[in-house]
Amino acid sequence: MSKNAIQIRSLFLAQCVLAFVFTAFAQNETVIMNTDPDKAQIVSSDIDLFWKAYDKARPENSLYIFRDEYLRKGSKGLKEFTAYRVASSCELVDVIEARPKYYASLREVSLKAHKFQGPMRNSFNRLKELYPSAVFPDVYLMIGKMNSGGTYTERSLLIGVDMYGLTPDTPMEELSDWLKNVLKPIDEIPYIVAHELIHYQQKYPKERKLLGSVIGEGSADFLAEMISGKHINHHLHEWGNPREKQLWEEFRNSAVTDDSARWLYNGGKIKDRPADLGYYIGYKIAEAYYKNAADKKQAVKDILEIKDFNEFLKASRYEAKFGAAN
Repeated sequence: MSKNAIQIRSLFLAQCVLAFVFTAFAQNETVIMNTDPDKAQIVSSDIDLFWKAYDKARPENSLYIFRDEYLRKGSKGLKEFTAYRVASSCELVDVIEARPKYYASLREVSLKAHKFQGPMRNSFNRLKELYPSAVFPDVYLMIGKMNSGGTYTERSLLIGVDMYGLTPDTPMEELSDWLKNVLKPIDEIPYIVAHELIHYQQKYPKERKLLGSVIGEGSADFLAEMISGKHINHHLHEWGNPREKQLWEEFRNSAVTDDSARWLYNGGKIKDRPADLGYYIGYKIAEAYYKNAADKKQAVKDILEIKDFNEFLKASRYEAKFGAAN
């Protein structure tokens, strides 16, 4: 890279927050709730856009190329994902340059993501059967900076396809231990869509302590499995099932102090166990509630519309599994 190019790049980095100005999504736009599972759009055009920018990018211009040719040109969903998960082309390029082999291997896999629209749509229709008042936002598939497989906003489900690039030939040497554990193959895209779709339905209190957060995540896995056939955290169940009682007793103590450090959003921070075991505990509580319910359709509604998480735990009779009092 020439001296002049280095200076330009350095200037861009120094002013990155100011330099990255994208066309903001309309926050004041009225969100119209769609109740028809067949009318939700599944948008994958941002993946093609990413690879066009990738092919144009060079060390001296990559910050501008990814900003102007990808983040700014992208869909409404990409703009939301940028605001919540990517932040700027500077941060995106940092990750691409730190993992060049992985991103190079991602192209062929990511371009298959659109082929899974059928299973996604099937999950939407299955949810409509189980929960007639379900609503269905548009889904956007895109490539990010390997920090989010999926999230949702009041208007969209946003899926980071970069977290679904695992194949038998994936180069792993650039990846952290956490990424090695959570990276998944592309055919699991429908399961993260189902997980985020369940989150979109949840009518929970805004203020949640550890118990509520764990039930929120775990019930999303549980109901996602019901509508799609699988959930996104099978590795947690493989590790957790032989230790279920021990984990529950540990979690119960953490819930008293509301300490989430060993349970949620701790990828890369915890060394002696898999990250995010709260998803496992929450799944088990939701599963117990459903199994013990006489009316299964009402149970789905109950799981999605919890008002009191402590009462829900009691009603689930999950602790009774370990000989604890109801």
